[in-house]
Amino acid sequence: MGPPRRPQQDPLETLVTTILSQNTTDVNRDRAVTSLFERFGSLEGVARADESEIAAAIRVAGLQSQKARTIRDVLQRIRETAGSLDLGFLERMSPEEAFAWLRASRGIGTKTAAIVLLFSFGHAFFPVDTHIGRVLRRLGLIPAAGDAFRHANEALPHDADLLLDLHLLLIDLGRSLCHPRRPACSSCPILTRCEHGRAVAEEA
Repeated sequence: MGPPRRPQQDPLETLVTTILSQNTTDVNRDRAVTSLFERFGSLEGVARADESEIAAAIRVAGLQSQKARTIRDVLQRIRETAGSLDLGFLERMSPEEAFAWLRASRGIGTKTAAIVLLFSFGHAFFPVDTHIGRVLRRLGLIPAAGDAFRHANEALPHDADLLLDLHLLLIDLGRSLCHPRRPACSSCPILTRCEHGRAVAEEA
């Protein structure tokens, strides 16, 4: 049984939270989100703040100056496009157009755009982070080199529900067992399907 189905998340909050999650832990990401709302009250308040104020509020997440600039820039771009802080206009675009719009914002990469579109709009984009890329490569589902996001989205079914479950399950697998060094292959539930795991078992 996979993770319970979750209701679609607010796209603007998902976007900001994902920006804050870059190169940090979930705990520090959540602390930064809490600090941001405690200091400014809402994303409207964040949009009116100076970059230095935003950076101070999210310092716990690291890369605060870079993330503050990205958050402020994308909030301003959303307001210029929609007239308010509302990403609902992406629903009127094709999934590909919505992805391109998000990617055109400075500091927004493929993973962030894909997370917003999958979790908040139900579009079949598969976000690939470090953990997922590592697991997919070891499974032999994508090449060892090249654009992991492109390869994964070409290889996997375009089924948003399946991709959402797979994203969450592979992140958990990558964090708990499929470590960068010394992966716990003997405890892996999908060892028989893993090229890397089988090779490790043969060497043992």
